[in-house]
Amino acid sequence: MLSSDWTSYPNGRVRARVLNRVAWMELRHPPANNYSYEMMRDLDAAILAARMDDGVDVLVLSGDGDRFFCSGADIRMLSSVTPRFKYYFCLHANETLLRLGNTAKLTIAALNGHCVGGGLEVALACDLRLARRAALSDKEFKLGLPEVNLGVLPGTGGTQRLARLLGAARALELMAEGTLMSPDEARACGLVHKVLDFAGFREAVQSYAERFTAPHKASFAVGAIKRAVHGGSGLPLEAGLALERELQQQLFTSRDAREGLTAFEEKRKPSFEGS
Repeated sequence: MLSSDWTSYPNGRVRARVLNRVAWMELRHPPANNYSYEMMRDLDAAILAARMDDGVDVLVLSGDGDRFFCSGADIRMLSSVTPRFKYYFCLHANETLLRLGNTAKLTIAALNGHCVGGGLEVALACDLRLARRAALSDKEFKLGLPEVNLGVLPGTGGTQRLARLLGAARALELMAEGTLMSPDEARACGLVHKVLDFAGFREAVQSYAERFTAPHKASFAVGAIKRAVHGGSGLPLEAGLALERELQQQLFTSRDAREGLTAFEEKRKPSFEGS
């Protein structure tokens, strides 16, 4: 089980803690929190720990410090390794980020600063994205996939996830141009869900995340909704409906469904357990 105290993973690139059923996972590689194979191994372990912890309903992924969520892959590392290592590095990063989508718990990217390149690809693997405005004295934080300017493509899921989120034409435009945008611009185009103030950002994210935890919300049902949306979106309609029915049947046998239906009949607020 994850602890309420910050715990660092073996490579020192991710630390995690649990607060009121919300697991925070923080990317740590100053100054820009760029990721490496070592960071992805730590993140992989943190995601699995949160997935298996019955005391966790929501996962929040953020960056260390006040200026960067993640600036993407460690370019210095990529320039010093073999093409074969780069391929397996990308493969492992894909597998790690797929764990977020395959975990039947809500995942939130708390974008505490610049979120570009592979950093945005990490954020796109989360279910929801909350962005932070810069302090009044600083330049605006930027979000985008500018890999084309390096002669490569967004290779950690960016071409696939952005197209699924915004549509193929809009995603292609943004990636081909290497567009960087402000949090408010990202909110306007649907890339992020909310933009929060610089001051009190983490507290605001925590408050928002707790809305999806027991006893406030039936988190088991939230996880099933996530599985139905992600698992069914690429299926023919009839197959998607079959998946939806199976998940609904699982929920019908849960304590939270009994509590929700009983509370409705008794005209009171339900108190969910997350099971």
